[in-house]
Amino acid sequence: MPQPPQAQPHQPQYPQQAAAPAPAYGAPAAAYGAPQGGHPGQQPGQQGQPSQPGHQGQQGSEQQGQGTQESGGVHDPYAVPSTPSYATPQPGGGTPGSPGGPVWGTPMPPGSPSGEGRGRRRFGGVVAAVLVAALVAGGVGGGIGYYAAKNNDDSGSTTISAASSSKALNRAPTSVAGIAGKTLPSVVTIKAQNSQESDTGTGFVFDKQGHILTNNHVVAPGADSGKLTVTFSNGKTYDASIVGRAQGYDVAVIKLKNPGSIKLTPLPLGNSDNAAVGDATIAVGAPYGLSGTVTTGIVSAVHRPVASSDGEGSSASYMSAIQTDASINPGNSGGPLLNASGAVIGINSAIQPGGTSSPGSQGGSVGLGFAIPINQAKRVASQLIKTGQPVYPVIGVTLNTQYDGDGAQISTDSSSAISANGPGQKAGLKPGDVITKFDDTLIDSGETLIGEIWQHEPGDKVTLTYTRDGSSHTTTLTLGQRTGDSDS
Repeated sequence: MPQPPQAQPHQPQYPQQAAAPAPAYGAPAAAYGAPQGGHPGQQPGQQGQPSQPGHQGQQGSEQQGQGTQESGGVHDPYAVPSTPSYATPQPGGGTPGSPGGPVWGTPMPPGSPSGEGRGRRRFGGVVAAVLVAALVAGGVGGGIGYYAAKNNDDSGSTTISAASSSKALNRAPTSVAGIAGKTLPSVVTIKAQNSQESDTGTGFVFDKQGHILTNNHVVAPGADSGKLTVTFSNGKTYDASIVGRAQGYDVAVIKLKNPGSIKLTPLPLGNSDNAAVGDATIAVGAPYGLSGTVTTGIVSAVHRPVASSDGEGSSASYMSAIQTDASINPGNSGGPLLNASGAVIGINSAIQPGGTSSPGSQGGSVGLGFAIPINQAKRVASQLIKTGQPVYPVIGVTLNTQYDGDGAQISTDSSSAISANGPGQKAGLKPGDVITKFDDTLIDSGETLIGEIWQHEPGDKVTLTYTRDGSSHTTTLTLGQRTGDSDS
């Protein structure tokens, strides 16, 4: 994704293709926690419609009311950025790059990013939070993908078919080829479609009951009256239904409707907390519709704050991502990121494309890919399978999104900054406090804060470091919760 202009956040892209420009990082209105009643970040157990950009919200708010924007730049934490980051394909059909064709997460040209948060600072040309675009391949067919692969043999990607990987190649089980051969039968290509669009993404077998783990933005077009199909490496296709979606986490679980006698082998899940910079990574998915594509790289960074939106009027999603330089492109969304042992450590979800893009063009991998840590995704998936609804931890404060200093500042508006009887108030936080550390992680922006919060579960005790009137303080806070997304 393109480098943001001065004082503007980045605009990474999802490995799903999208038609609208990606929103600027930090554009998502962020009051990291539950907004007031009627919005996605509402009180535990409440449900409502997502608020629009610029609306006010509260983390763990126990009050109700409309989330209108405050003059101090306070916004709904789950509001949609003014321009979507995982854009949806433009109407009219067409192949990628052609008139009317889908352009997934086309970034705004440097110097003209959209969205709010114009006071966001830059750090050596890279902003603290990256806003990425979706990695679904809209309308990309196997024929087009084959032509591209055939004429670009130096792309660095290796496409392994089920036939070749199943033969006795005598590869060591721990080699990339050995891991790929074992993994591919459990990775699926997902097609989500409705009356207006058809997108392709990736997923993988989560359990033997037929549950498939993927991204929310992959299956979104197939929600409600749409249709979902899942194709395995052996070419067999099955209809699927949505079990649950978590827009904020960008995680979804779907289930095969009539699996019949198919033998399902869940992929082994690793411990993403143990991922370290320099560790080897393997990405598996269907970039540009090329199912069964395997690429390799390393863990480039951990705890990378990423914010994004699916461009469908839903709330923004946040993650404290694993960054990798393994080649990830539109169509890779929802696919597994593996470690050197072949265990899943993340779900590939977003990329930062390089250069500039314009409508009708499409950005690809420049070695900046982002994955949702599997520890978080596993927890969310289990909750979705159990109840169909996600649960979000909250700290009970509203953040000032116009703050451009170090850390994440709580709103200075005393009437809305701290939720009454919420976690923040009980921990002694006050309007204007600047949170600089969450446990051992330095907080340089609101996006970083919410990404770290969502790595935890409601009820967890965390240590917050904050400044007030020039002095540093530390407090212990017990995370509250919000249940459900607005339309998942």
